[in-house]
Amino acid sequence: MAPRPLVAGNWKMNGSRAALKELAAMAEGYDAALRAKVDLMICPPAPLVFLASAAALGSRIAIGGQTCHPESSGAFTGEVSAAMLADAGASAVIVGHSERRQYNRETDADVAARAKAAIAEGLTAIVCVGETQAEREAGKALAVVARQLGRSVPEGATPQTVIVAYEPVWAIGTGLTPTTDDVAEVHALIRKRLVSRHGRQAAGIRLLYGGSVKPANAKDLMGVADVDGALVGGASLKAADFLAIAAAFR
Repeated sequence: MAPRPLVAGNWKMNGSRAALKELAAMAEGYDAALRAKVDLMICPPAPLVFLASAAALGSRIAIGGQTCHPESSGAFTGEVSAAMLADAGASAVIVGHSERRQYNRETDADVAARAKAAIAEGLTAIVCVGETQAEREAGKALAVVARQLGRSVPEGATPQTVIVAYEPVWAIGTGLTPTTDDVAEVHALIRKRLVSRHGRQAAGIRLLYGGSVKPANAKDLMGVADVDGALVGGASLKAADFLAIAAAFR
């Protein structure tokens, strides 16, 4: 049985209390017909997680965080723990986004530690993997994704604890996207590796595609084999665009 689709929005370091009007518009447009086809999630900046969770009550739109610290508490000024996100109403958290790997020097081991911390607090870890343009041009895309996957996803991953998002680094925020054949090739590799390592249950882990997903290309990308939804960046900041992407599953 195919995993239920999910379209998740990563607001990154964008948004304010005023931006929650977009979340309200998403809730209004998330009608019964669309709810029957696809799950929706928004991951706002940490200061907005509680307010977004309150605003989303009753809408069936899930709220997630954008990262978490490996420790549950302690002297880590400026950090946010998985326990704090869960307490604020989050049900999931993104870990290992390429921007975190690049700007915060997060390694695969760091990502795995954050994923474990999230799972321990009852959150679903959305583990991001993806190659750079140089790695793709060198023919190393599959090897890079396989390495990140093997080292970043904790043992015993299940559909309830882990979601994997393939985000080719060179496609994030650039307007560029891989061909559907390229996406299919990488997602097939991810599915195969997950099942090989974590058992048959891993066939139900949702695999999201991310990287310049927008209304104009959503239908083609969401129609690719082993693509169970999208992790959307800029287009998730506007309700009309986000709902148009989700409508690919109508």
